[in-house]
Amino acid sequence: MTAASTTGTVSAPPKLRLAIIGAGPAGIYAADILLKHERTFDVSIDLFDQLPAPYGLVRYGVAPDHPRIKGIVTALREVLDRGDIRIFGNVRFGIDLTLEDLQQHYHAVIFATGAVRDAALDIPGIELPGSYGAADFVSWYDGHPDVPRDWPLTAESVAVIGNGNVALDVARILAKHVEDLVPTEIPANVEAELRRSPVTDVHVFGRRGPMQVKFTPLELRELGELRDVDLVVDEADFDYDEAARTAIESNKQILVIDRVMRAWREQPQTGSSRRLHLHFWSRPVELLADPDGSVAAIRVERTESDGAGGARGTGEFHEIPVQAVYRAVGYFGSPLSDVPFDERRGVIPNIEGRVVDDRGHVMPGMYATGWIKRGPIGLIGHTKSDAMETISHLVRDQAGWWSPSSPSEASIPELLRERGVEWTDLDGWHRLDAHELSLGEAAGRVRVKLVPRDEMVAVSRDA
Repeated sequence: MTAASTTGTVSAPPKLRLAIIGAGPAGIYAADILLKHERTFDVSIDLFDQLPAPYGLVRYGVAPDHPRIKGIVTALREVLDRGDIRIFGNVRFGIDLTLEDLQQHYHAVIFATGAVRDAALDIPGIELPGSYGAADFVSWYDGHPDVPRDWPLTAESVAVIGNGNVALDVARILAKHVEDLVPTEIPANVEAELRRSPVTDVHVFGRRGPMQVKFTPLELRELGELRDVDLVVDEADFDYDEAARTAIESNKQILVIDRVMRAWREQPQTGSSRRLHLHFWSRPVELLADPDGSVAAIRVERTESDGAGGARGTGEFHEIPVQAVYRAVGYFGSPLSDVPFDERRGVIPNIEGRVVDDRGHVMPGMYATGWIKRGPIGLIGHTKSDAMETISHLVRDQAGWWSPSSPSEASIPELLRERGVEWTDLDGWHRLDAHELSLGEAAGRVRVKLVPRDEMVAVSRDA
């Protein structure tokens, strides 16, 4: 990729210094795709993350009893272990490193920060004590270093609002006996709290019917495999209309979901110590409080099919006593310092990955990929096609890149060192990974995660 000048000498190809903010699947896929992309310039990529460890939601958003899904880490690790991407963990964008810094040291940036907040659910009582966001709970049971170590698992009856995979993960973790979670990489503090949980009943509410759910057949099947947990469904929810029957006939996933639920409907209750109730055609409309002001019940409106794949209210209401509620109605992105943000959609506004300002004008040198680009929809693998679109524009936009004053690779470590940032790198991740695996081996488990940030950094930096 060199070119001859008019004097006969060989000149070096132009070089792109690229920063990627976010070391989850979206950021790693973007880096990998660019490095493999046919181009006329050399590339140097620095990957930044606010956490000391890479992999984002694969490490901190996938339930610990899902080793098959976590297998994607193997592919991500192969990308990083090639050694052609530098990692800077424990670096906070907007604090340790600013947009102005990036413009001085890079030609362009891709934001791949994902969506880690809970989407809002605007119903009366949602702010009562005992009402929680599912994303916060997932971060807790996955050992995220920036959430509290304890969780108030004091409820006997719990409601989970939502009909997606996260809702089923939350319901499963709450209903599952802790002895069946111990072999996984669940953190020690999470194990201790779950062991004390008095839960007997978990109720999952979806406002549409059983053939309009958003979870996958794999997630659904796992509910039926829980030891000493009875699945409870209401036969009245399975009076299929024409739209549901068409979905079963035309969609293989829906067909499998129907078969799984049909088996549950024919399965007698066994008197298990815990029960997991699936409520369809049930729209939560209010959380009710006890005299102390905490959650005491959830008020639900019965819905029915509107004939177009949606649901409408029937005006029929009932209440179910619960002492805790988890809303799992979607994730929501977080704004970044000096970067445009769409408060309504929770994304960085963009046109096919090119960041735009509030007037819709493309901002040179700034790109987005993953959930912060398109919102929290689709599975992890969908971020690959997302990244390809963004990278295609990045490659074509060479004339619009920034003109950094100090693009040398040595400038960033120097800058972070001057600011006293204790960053972690790829070798540090290997040390932390090996340490957690050794802790797991000693305990007869897959892995024991380090949770406190300072301990993660200390092991990573070999302190």
